Amino acid sequence: MEVWNGKEGKKSGKKNLQLHVMMLPTILFLIVFSYVPMVGITIAFQKFNPAKGLFGKNKWIGLENFRYIFSLPNTKQVVINTLVLSVSKIVIGTLLAIAVALLLNECRNRILKKSVQTIIYFPYFISWIILAGMIGDMLSPSSGILNQLITALGGKPIYFLGDNRYFRTTLIISDLWKTFGYNSVIYLAAITGIDSSLYEAAAIDGAGRWKQILYVTLPGMSMIIILMSVLNMGNILNAGFDQVYNLYSPGVYESGDIIDTMVYRMGIEQGQLAPSAAVGLLKSVVSLLLIAGSYYIADKKFDYKIF
Repeated sequence: MEVWNGKEGKKSGKKNLQLHVMMLPTILFLIVFSYVPMVGITIAFQKFNPAKGLFGKNKWIGLENFRYIFSLPNTKQVVINTLVLSVSKIVIGTLLAIAVALLLNECRNRILKKSVQTIIYFPYFISWIILAGMIGDMLSPSSGILNQLITALGGKPIYFLGDNRYFRTTLIISDLWKTFGYNSVIYLAAITGIDSSLYEAAAIDGAGRWKQILYVTLPGMSMIIILMSVLNMGNILNAGFDQVYNLYSPGVYESGDIIDTMVYRMGIEQGQLAPSAAVGLLKSVVSLLLIAGSYYIADKKFDYKIF
């Protein structure tokens, strides 16, 4: 049975006070930029007139903005595009990151390993604005290096960023190029945490490198793999606004338009603030439910705690 010591409690409070003060700027930033703007959610249920302001006497119309969104002819395609892109990025990106982590772990040349890590990590730290320009130059139908190679082999140039048949694949591949190296760090860290005695026991039993990967490394990574997959559920409706906005054009809306870009066009370019707020709110609610469900599963199945 523990006995409460008042002096020790006061000392602990004074010690933690510094930590609480250090957190204060972050808490204020979160309140100002994340919670205060939530007042604007109300315009999703109004016939909003910007001239009257956020607190003006705007007419309340209930769920009419939501009905309007679902009545638009392109809403279904936008949702499909978002799900296809996000799920493809999550699934393929996870498999690729695991494969790269396994390959890097098998590399015994330290210099080569570090060099490869640096090369594949580098794109992650480049913004999509810069990468979009690079990708546009590389995939140009007239002067792009890839189309020059296709032409040299006897094929016809392909407009990767302007043809609906290729644009979605281009988005997925370019996202993988940017992120797979950085994501592999998580799985490489999981591999280094595996007990080396397991590899020694497997080697004594006659297991080669491939079987050690199959029966030691992958099972040792399984918890992290499943956990990361579950936690990624919350990102299913986030297909990458920065990437899509910097690469797409009206000609590929059919295959590349996603929820975030539709909200941007409606709210910023077309001035339909209330319907765009309704779309954003609906997406946020669904994402919240997915994130809550994923954390619940992670807690119950894998004993993962948020705090």
